Amino acid sequence: MIEIGRKLNGRYHIIGNIGSGGMANVFLAHDLILDRDVAVKVLRFDFQNDQAAIRRFQREALAATELVHPNIVSVYDVGEEDGLQYLVMEYVKGMDLKRYIQTQYPIPYAKVVDIMEQILSAVSLAHEHRIIHRDLKPQNILMDESGVVKITDFGIAIALTETSITQTNTMLGSVHYLSPEQARGSMATNQSDVYAVGIILYEMLTGNVPFDGESAVTIALKHFQEEIPSVKIFDPNVPQSLENVVLHATTKDPADRYKTAEEMSRDLYTVLAANRLNEPKWQPTGLIGETKILTPITEETPMPSSFNTMETPPEERNEHEEIKQQEDAAAKKKKKRKKRWLIALILLFLALLVGGLLYFAGNSSSSEVKIPNVANKTEAEARSILEEAGLKVKAETKEIPDDSIEEGRVVKTDPTIDATVKKNREIELYISSGSKKIKMSDYTGENYKDAIEALGKLGFQESRIKITREADTSVDEDKVISQTPESGEEVDPKTDEITLVVSEGPEDVYIGSYAGYSYENAVAALAELGISENQISRSDEESDTVEAGVVISQSPGAGSTLNPKTGKITLTVSKGTDKTVLGSYVGYSYDNAVNALTALGIKANQISRVDESSDTVEKGAVISQDPGAGASFNLNSGKITLRVSTGPGNVTVPNVVNLSPTEAKSQIEGAGLKYVAGSGDTSKGKAVSMSPSAGDSVAKGTTVTVNFSNSSNPTDNTAE
Repeated sequence: MIEIGRKLNGRYHIIGNIGSGGMANVFLAHDLILDRDVAVKVLRFDFQNDQAAIRRFQREALAATELVHPNIVSVYDVGEEDGLQYLVMEYVKGMDLKRYIQTQYPIPYAKVVDIMEQILSAVSLAHEHRIIHRDLKPQNILMDESGVVKITDFGIAIALTETSITQTNTMLGSVHYLSPEQARGSMATNQSDVYAVGIILYEMLTGNVPFDGESAVTIALKHFQEEIPSVKIFDPNVPQSLENVVLHATTKDPADRYKTAEEMSRDLYTVLAANRLNEPKWQPTGLIGETKILTPITEETPMPSSFNTMETPPEERNEHEEIKQQEDAAAKKKKKRKKRWLIALILLFLALLVGGLLYFAGNSSSSEVKIPNVANKTEAEARSILEEAGLKVKAETKEIPDDSIEEGRVVKTDPTIDATVKKNREIELYISSGSKKIKMSDYTGENYKDAIEALGKLGFQESRIKITREADTSVDEDKVISQTPESGEEVDPKTDEITLVVSEGPEDVYIGSYAGYSYENAVAALAELGISENQISRSDEESDTVEAGVVISQSPGAGSTLNPKTGKITLTVSKGTDKTVLGSYVGYSYDNAVNALTALGIKANQISRVDESSDTVEKGAVISQDPGAGASFNLNSGKITLRVSTGPGNVTVPNVVNLSPTEAKSQIEGAGLKYVAGSGDTSKGKAVSMSPSAGDSVAKGTTVTVNFSNSSNPTDNTAE
């Protein structure tokens, strides 16, 4: 066994074990030079000194290198290291066809045809190169993840098992896919591969091989004695044209069989055309040979090569090797001496086998009887008919589901109806249990496409699956809301219809106007309609008219429809404004005016103060402002100037000495001062003095008192 982690030839890094066969083990490896995964097939340790096995192993590389085809596994390299013989092949990531049938049955007819066309294309190329596979079976057909078919194991032997038969220098393959001529020990031909492909097609359509038994011999006998069971027993809906391809490929007589894989492929190409679906059932045209007496076996009778080398690993050869010279006579003789005891046992086995064949074949038509057609008969009727024909009927019957034959009636017999058997042969009856019922699974909540796929795998045709759509606020779009029949009910995939109610998602809703709502209130209102916050986009912008946090506008607008699960709505929300409107601050004390401005958001550094006198405004009060009341003010860049009163301005007291009272009053008041008459004759006297004195600087409005002379002392007018 090669160890994991080894670098074979310094190039192929062994990653893990993929599988093993009769002669070789297969490993997953990585090609370090070309940076790709490959499959490395290594000759088993116990065959490393077996020159015959080594030659067989090397012939696989020879056969495969001749076959360059997209549906044949490629061989990249062949070599030897430390006595290990190895092949490096294409790594196919996927599964073999056997596994595919087990997991995907029933397979759609179109897919069956596609797979078969790929198989036949590869087989046809091999036959053109005079290479017969001899071991075509689903296990040797790989399918990658994209559905491309790859045939493997051209030219290599497999282990001898109880269900495999070998022939000297000729690999016959698994007995389930063995052609009648190979089962009789004859040479394999191109038509032997065609027969195997026909059996594979049968298995893809029914999920089963046509012949099975407890031993290889039992199965081999069925291949050349019994008619292949009808595909329609398992699938009554299969087109007759498709069953005809199976019948044509698996007929007993090679004269009636497809001559080439290409001929079978051409027939298969149009098998699903509408004009062929109901064509007549295919019938062989060759004559059925008469029963012949077999020659008794003696010690001199040549032994059929099918059993000549059962002790050693079976050897596979390509058609090229069929015509090679036989092994050296001396080597054969030496080998024969070593196995003389085995030959004696095999001869005894052959004698028993031939005896069995003689029993089945017989030499007198009078001891044989054709099994009557008892399909669709009651069990009692079938027993009566079969016993009248000279046959025995097993006491116990078997039940099988059948879509076309009602419960309790005969579906088929074993051996099959119309088969020729010896009188007194025991016949087994298969009684219909009715249509195959299955329990309905629960598909609610699943995507309807996944549900259809799952139902298809159970045998429901898409035409029997009805889809209705409904709006639903709680179930996502394309998910199943409900189903008929309900989960747990028994249904028949062939006759019952399935209805899936699928969600369209919620119905669209009409949206209102959310302008003037706070953003939080708008979100709450939308949530009542089933619209989540992650469906709402917020866009903030400044507004001179809408306060901060309030919705200015929306898109789509009021009255529009919106899907509550998938719809989107944008709310434009006010960030507030960067402007304010100024009031009138005239008459405010300066400090009060500043407080009023900062309350609007105006900063102190945006306010300027200018002091000036005022005769009318008291000191410290605002005389005027710029900008004025009602103006729009930018809170970020605006400036405002407040002119503040310092009180009235100073004036010089005029000289009114020697002036009459009238003249003195006029001048004092004209200077902005307050006139008050003092002592003396205030009507006819002359001003003799004043307080404050003439020339003094006083504030406007200051009172000036003027004293006058008496009329009795008119000369006293010079006082100052």
